[in-house]
This record gives sequence, C-alpha cells and structure tokens, in this order.
Amino acid sequence: MKEVLVTIPVQEEHRRYLEEIGKGMHFTYACRKEGAAREMVWRADYILGNVKPEYLPQAEKLQFLQLDSAGANEYVRPGILPAGVKLCNATGAYGVTIAEYLVGVVFALKKKLYLYEENRMKHSWHDEGMVTNIAGSKTLVLGLGDIGSTFARKMNALGSKVTGVRRSFMEKPEYLEGVYQMNALEELLPDADIVVCTLPETTETYHLLDERKLRLMKPEAVLINIGRGSLIPTQDLIRVLEENIIAGAAIDVAEQEPLPEDSGLWKAANLIITPHVAGNYHTQDILDKAVKIAGENLRAFLEGKALRNEVDFTTGY
Repeated sequence: MKEVLVTIPVQEEHRRYLEEIGKGMHFTYACRKEGAAREMVWRADYILGNVKPEYLPQAEKLQFLQLDSAGANEYVRPGILPAGVKLCNATGAYGVTIAEYLVGVVFALKKKLYLYEENRMKHSWHDEGMVTNIAGSKTLVLGLGDIGSTFARKMNALGSKVTGVRRSFMEKPEYLEGVYQMNALEELLPDADIVVCTLPETTETYHLLDERKLRLMKPEAVLINIGRGSLIPTQDLIRVLEENIIAGAAIDVAEQEPLPEDSGLWKAANLIITPHVAGNYHTQDILDKAVKIAGENLRAFLEGKALRNEVDFTTGY
C-alpha cells in the first residue's frame, strides 16, 4: 500500500478531500509544530507539506514532495532529494494574505503609525511631524510571483506608480509602469519611495540588497522584506537605519530565525519587526489554498499529468 505523509495542518474536511484523491492509500498525519518523525519520512511514497530536509536523502521510496511553502531553497540543494523525486511548491496560496500584510506595513511606515504606538507605550502625546502619501508615490517590487504581483495590483489601485523587477522577461501588465530585470536594480533604487522584496533565496539573491545598494535609496524611502532574510545583510540594514540613510524598514524575515535576543535589529531605529507571520497559516484562506494545491498535484502526479508549481532545481523556484 502506498504511503502518504501529510504535514499540512489539515482540518477534517481537508482530510476527506485528500483521502478521496488518494483512495486506497494509507495516510499519516504529522503535527506540524513538532514535525514529522524521521521514520515517517522514510516510509512515505508521497509527502504533502514541508519536512526536515536532513531526513530526505534516505527517503528511498519517495516519488513526490509537495511543499506547503512558496520557498524551496532548502530542498533543491544537491544531495537532499533522492534522484527522480518531483518537487512542487505552494505558490498561489499566499498572495492575498501577504499582499495585505505588505499594504498594512506600508501605511504604518509612511504614516508613522509605529512611532505613535511607541509613544502610546510611553504615555507621550507627541507630534511626529510630516508624513507622505501613498497616492503618487513610486513603488519598486523585487519579485513578481504570486505575492509580488498581488501586492503590485493593490498599490496600483491606491494610486502608487509601481515598477517590478524579476529574473526573466515578461510582458508588462497594465498595473505596472514597467518591468525590468535584475541588472537594472541599481538604476531603479534611487527613484523609489517604497521598496518591497518578495524574492526567494537563491545564489543570485543572497545579500542582494547590501549596504552599497541600500545607500542608493532616497532618505525618505522605506524598505520592506518578506522574501528571505538572506536578501539583506543584517549589519548593513542596521547601519543604514542608524545613519538615517532611509526613513524606515519592516522585516518579517531575518538572516537568523528566531531572531536572537541580542540582535542589533531589536534596537535599530525606525524598524518594524514581525516574526515570520505575514503568511504561514494565519488565515483560513492560506490553509484552504495550500490543501487544494496539494490535492490537485497529488491527483496530477498519480494520473501522469503536468504538475502545478513544479520547482526548477537550477533556479530554486
């Protein structure tokens, strides 16, 4: 009997949906917080959800791994997955929820709402001065996948002039002022009021926004990263904030997670920190979409059809 390991935190209706697709198979459900045990991974023919990458090299039965994350960088490294295993990510599950988080953080930064919250904690009735509008601003989105594109549409609807940067060429959609490739980044940064990073971790994106590039940004600009913590070197971000090179930043990801108690980021000026919660399973919408993608791909794999979101091991996404 084929074994299906599910680490997505499914509800009863999700179980019925998946088990109908995998009729006749044995399903094992693992607690996502504790993670699947090594033996569960080794027994599985199909895995729906993320597992510890170090367990996978010995998963000799494994044929198909459907991640419940959009990022796949930990799984495409040489020697992690046995040869021939199909790998898919959950792109499409997170766009709406994370785009709404990004819009909220943009307003918090541009309207200085985070400073007023700090003042409230200090019982300080203090005017923090001038703020800037979203309408008429210029937004630069690094990464135009599901998340970046959904956010770009929302910013366009708010009246911001949105430009996108991506790895490969695409036709310009109507909600963007322009679409550029990575080699144009240094020309685009000085003109942006809002810079948002939604990129995955790859060899090309590692430390992409280092101190030299961050210093190209205008003093009134803000920076938001929900991609991967490795995109921005920690000390470089701290320096540009402390020196007021940019007006502020928000991060939902860090180079080291959980962020250590002694990290300089905790005390950095004009910085909003959230603990990798922009997406995850903080909305029912994400869970429902992740399960639907997993089920559709399990069915497609069993029927020998094309898979949705199949990961390219050369690009990492």
